[in-house]
This record gives sequence, structure tokens and C-alpha cells, in this order.
Amino acid sequence: MDADTLACLPIHARLINTARAGLVDQQALIDAVTEKRIAGVGLDVFDIKPLPAGHPLCTLPSVSATPHLGYVTERHYRDYFGQAVENIAAWLQGTPQRTLR
Repeated sequence: MDADTLACLPIHARLINTARAGLVDQQALIDAVTEKRIAGVGLDVFDIKPLPAGHPLCTLPSVSATPHLGYVTERHYRDYFGQAVENIAAWLQGTPQRTLR
């Protein structure tokens, strides 16, 4: 989404990007939010990682940002780390599981 595409959004729009930072022109987005041409932004991905201190996406009040953790749920962590522990225990016992072929 470039500046022209963002300009098509209504003033009450809230843009959410949890996919790829490159899908949205970051400077055009910052401009749209700063100039209050859209109501707000929710971001889970960024062009620069980590965002430097004082970056506009960290300081604008209508921006909600997470450190690429939008997928995290208790169940996801339980499954992920549970399987990691199972994999280590199985490997230590000489019976690896979930191996790459």
C-alpha cells in the first residue's frame, strides 16, 4: 500500500498489518497517521527490527505495536514448547522424533 492507496481509506479506518512490513509503505503510513488521515494502526511487523528509540511508530498515540507476537496464544506456546521438550527427551534416549528426512 502506497500513499495513493492509503489516501483511499476513510478517516475512521484502522489499518492492521500482521503479515509483511513490505506490504505497506512505512513512511506513507507514518504520514497518514501523523496527519490524522486514518484513525489508527495496529502493527506486528516492521521494516526495521528492532525499531529504534523515538521512532514515530513507537511514539504516535494512535499506533498499537507488538514485536511480531500476534500469533502467540497460550495453546500455541504450550504445544510448541511441549514438543520441544519431547524432542530433546527423545533424542537423549536415542529415539529422535519429528526428524527431517
